[in-house]
Amino acid sequence: MVSGGAGAWKEAPASAYKESGEGYRGMTRHVLLAASAGDEALSFDVRYFEVEPGGYSSLERHRHPHAVVILRGRGHVILDEHVSELAPFDCVYVAPGTLHQFRAAAQESLGFLCIVDRERDRPVPATAEDVRRICTNEVIARLLTSENQ
Repeated sequence: MVSGGAGAWKEAPASAYKESGEGYRGMTRHVLLAASAGDEALSFDVRYFEVEPGGYSSLERHRHPHAVVILRGRGHVILDEHVSELAPFDCVYVAPGTLHQFRAAAQESLGFLCIVDRERDRPVPATAEDVRRICTNEVIARLLTSENQ
């Protein structure tokens, strides 16, 4: 059992979002349930991500799906050429192969649960062509431009 509140799990301390520090900003990860934590019977992992104000996850795709539940804060999710606002208790399905990114609002952190298959492929970063294609949506273009300022 992992007890605590959003972002305060004593048995699942915050760790780096990824091994490489490129392509994202202000992210931490807590592994709540996974085989490495003694939950071998599960076929999925449950993780909690915290995104600092103005932070964002990698813009990437992979072959495995995600189920995401927003627990706190506000922000946006990019799903291919679409962008949606996020608020507590929103649920997001990231289909296999979908280019995606989670972004916290400038003034508050964004915290969410992410459930994924235990056996999964590695993420593939967005290409320059991917970015050009999704930036035909003006909101996405503004969001992606803001990370370079």
